Amino acid sequence: MIGIVLIAHAPLASALERCVEHVYSCEPGMTRGNLRALDVEPGPSVDDLLDRAAKMVAEVDSGDGVLVLTDAFGATPGNLAARLNNPGRVVVIAGVNLPMLLRAECYRGKSLADVAAKALDGGQQGIVQVATTAVQNQGYKPQGNDQQRLHHQQ
Repeated sequence: MIGIVLIAHAPLASALERCVEHVYSCEPGMTRGNLRALDVEPGPSVDDLLDRAAKMVAEVDSGDGVLVLTDAFGATPGNLAARLNNPGRVVVIAGVNLPMLLRAECYRGKSLADVAAKALDGGQQGIVQVATTAVQNQGYKPQGNDQQRLHHQQ
């Protein structure tokens, strides 16, 4: 199984971890063994944070590899994550969002390359502009069916 480490500005990493635990609450312990979160707060040195992150990677690595998800490329969490990159062993993706993380959790039984690709797809597909209908226009129904009109949103 692929391990997952979240490195993000506080409190995003731990909040995403709690979201995964909430979504998969019907499967107790599903995420406990393979998911760690590092909230980056002002204060600790970069070396201390890097040591903590490296320990987390080692904890979740079952031999199949680790996916490190971080929030912002170029920011401190992203820079820490980039230093953990190890081709074939540790893959780092910046721009984490909940759909990305959920997708990675769902496919963590696949290869590291597959999980990384699924995570990227999930993250990108999870970003959509949600259309709204104003109250005064609710009676209006466009011609055609929803599948024809909304195919680009799937």
